[in-house]
Amino acid sequence: MKDENEPAKSQDTSRDFLTDASSQFGRRDQEKDFLDSITQEPPEKDINVNVGERVRKVRESRNLSLTDISQRTGLDTALLEQIEQSRVAPPLGTVIKLAKALDLKMGYFISGEESLPYTVVRRDDRKIISRYDSQKAQYYGYGYESLAPHKKDRHMEPFLVTLDPAETEEERSTHDGQEFIYVLEGTMEVRLDQEVLLLEPGDSIYYDSTVPHLVKCHGEVPTKILAVLYAEK
Repeated sequence: MKDENEPAKSQDTSRDFLTDASSQFGRRDQEKDFLDSITQEPPEKDINVNVGERVRKVRESRNLSLTDISQRTGLDTALLEQIEQSRVAPPLGTVIKLAKALDLKMGYFISGEESLPYTVVRRDDRKIISRYDSQKAQYYGYGYESLAPHKKDRHMEPFLVTLDPAETEEERSTHDGQEFIYVLEGTMEVRLDQEVLLLEPGDSIYYDSTVPHLVKCHGEVPTKILAVLYAEK
């Protein structure tokens, strides 16, 4: 007979997954707090992170030309110029390539100086970075929140990413490093080399970023994921 005091079963797959895991290891409260912190409604206001300006300043401080960066990254000089002039907002894969070419961690271009031995991001302090075209007329399909800004000497870049149904189709990305993704809400489509995979809440994937890949929302409902990128300098 069912106990009347027994809590109702959650309909959220990811919540059930974490609740089961926490009960198994005796950390129910900690896991619940973590899940609540990352699934809470994000801040409404997006912020503009001027990646291009930071790239230009570092490039010029090291007396490097656009041609030098093009040779190091394989990116066209015209595209690099558009990025530096903030006419194009680069995807994360391109940011990783630029960071490696300039001998910096990619986090510098997103969150600035890395100066702290540890970093705490409160649920109300997260800032959404959305990617649009030059006139903000066309949304490219995702917004992301850095979960570890300013931590110095970090080897991982954790993000909370919201993938929205997008009208544009992006090319697959390749760059050094590895990626781990855990699906929190919605359905995520992963195009990995010749494979097309669909992942649901509670599913995860880990792959080498050197394999051509594309991560996108599948269907008409936004998808929320926890993504951790690792990239060597």
